[in-house]
Amino acid sequence: MSYNHNQSFFMLLVITLSITSCYVIQAEARRLLEVTIPELPKPEMPQLPEIPTIPKPEFPEIPKPELPTLPKAELPTLPKLEMPVIPKPELPTLPKPEIPQVPKNYVIPAEARHLLEVTIPELPKPELPHHPRNPNFTKA
Repeated sequence: MSYNHNQSFFMLLVITLSITSCYVIQAEARRLLEVTIPELPKPEMPQLPEIPTIPKPEFPEIPKPELPTLPKAELPTLPKLEMPVIPKPELPTLPKPEIPQVPKNYVIPAEARHLLEVTIPELPKPELPHHPRNPNFTKA
């Protein structure tokens, strides 16, 4: 419990110190703006000597290399091949299957009736754990 009091005290201390330090910085900056700086005399720079000009070098021209032309090779023409014609295979036509009609008043045999009956197993009902009740507690 005392830990919470110490924590809030330290938080208050940090906030107070940060506020006072910000004010000091602003006051110092204001003093710096108000101070006048004396003007210093400008030093005279000695004149530099003139740099002599250097003549631009001239390089001899180099002839561009030329690649020799290669003779074009003539390729022999190949004879055109004729593709053999393959006849399309003919599939025999299949007869359309006939679906037998089921009569409207069809009776299911007794041996097959048990296949139509669906039985759902009954699961036991889950029980919630019993909590002890306080006899002194009354509902309002």
